Amino acid sequence: MDREIPKEERRKEQRKKIIIAGCVVVAVVVALVMVTSLLRGSVKRDDVVIATVDRGVIEASVNASGKVVPAFEEIINSPISTRIVEVYCKAGDSVDVGTPLLLLDLQSAETELSGLEDQMRMKHYELDQQRINNETFLSDLAMRIEVKAMSVNRLEVEVANERYLDSLGSGTGDRVRQAELAYRTGKLELEQLRQQLRNEREVRDASMKVKELEISVFDKNLGEKRRTLQDAKILSPRKATLTYINDQIGQKIGAGEQIATISDLSHYKVEGEIADAYGDRMSVGGRAVVRIGKERLAGVVSNVTPLSKNGVISFTVTLDDDHHRRLRSGLKTDVYVMHDVIEDVVRLANGTYYTGPGDYELFVLTSDNELVRRHIRLGDSNFDYVEVRSGLEPGDRVVVSDMKQYRERNTLKLK
Repeated sequence: MDREIPKEERRKEQRKKIIIAGCVVVAVVVALVMVTSLLRGSVKRDDVVIATVDRGVIEASVNASGKVVPAFEEIINSPISTRIVEVYCKAGDSVDVGTPLLLLDLQSAETELSGLEDQMRMKHYELDQQRINNETFLSDLAMRIEVKAMSVNRLEVEVANERYLDSLGSGTGDRVRQAELAYRTGKLELEQLRQQLRNEREVRDASMKVKELEISVFDKNLGEKRRTLQDAKILSPRKATLTYINDQIGQKIGAGEQIATISDLSHYKVEGEIADAYGDRMSVGGRAVVRIGKERLAGVVSNVTPLSKNGVISFTVTLDDDHHRRLRSGLKTDVYVMHDVIEDVVRLANGTYYTGPGDYELFVLTSDNELVRRHIRLGDSNFDYVEVRSGLEPGDRVVVSDMKQYRERNTLKLK
């Protein structure tokens, strides 16, 4: 026969079941919390950069890539086709005005110049010879005119004598007419000689001017040859640093081929490139900031190429401090060109997250030290700030460092 279990035993059994159930529930809750915490992830505060959204002015700029180059650079080309005989300097040397850089083979050029100078002397001799011939011919012709004039005067006297004799009855009409015919013929021949003298003077003067012009042209060509030969003696045109020189002795080089480059390495400028889509924002005289590491150098856009090449536009920035200690030829830089001023705008500190106007997913810090992903729309920027068009309000704290490794997370715990 079954015996009735005492009430005290039944109560103990019930309490035991309740305790076991409670422990199971607590264990499940703890497990759920731990799983949720693991799924949510966390990040250390020291590993992120947090910026506070505020309101202010943005001097909008476009970002471009740049390269530091010498403010002055001159390329020296060979003026003739020749070969290199000797090299006097090497790249990196400081040179002064007139410093010999290298020696070219000038024998052929000197021989050609000597031949041209001989031709020039010959042309001067020919000019002198033609001048003497002209003077002799014109002098003879003038003398013939004088003789003819005396002959005409004599014929005129004979006409007068025949007329006088005819009036006395001692002459005849035929002799008078013959004398008059001879006189008129003489006058015509005299006038013909005088006209010939005028024509010969004009022709020979024109011929002399042609000869003189030929000599002038030849002299200019000869002067150009002399200058070319002088330029072939490769000297430094100014005080600078030799950054390149062709030091291959015996190498043949063509006319116009680069053989050396000198640069002023005490002053620099920046040559930049930007996508042609931003061409309308570039203008000569616009302010620019060149960033080298943490250094920021102010400057002005001094030149913008009018044509796009391979989708980019080239421009030049003249620096206010063009001899800054951080400037080095060939150094890559970031260039920010100012194009607009936006006042009273919500703004966020610029950082590696920003790649241009558009939509972004950024982590925003909540009051309980939790980072929550939020959809944000950003606009123009400069090197300090980015315009916030929607998604953030002044006072929000946003992670502006690289968070690509957490792109699959919606929330993160900030430790």
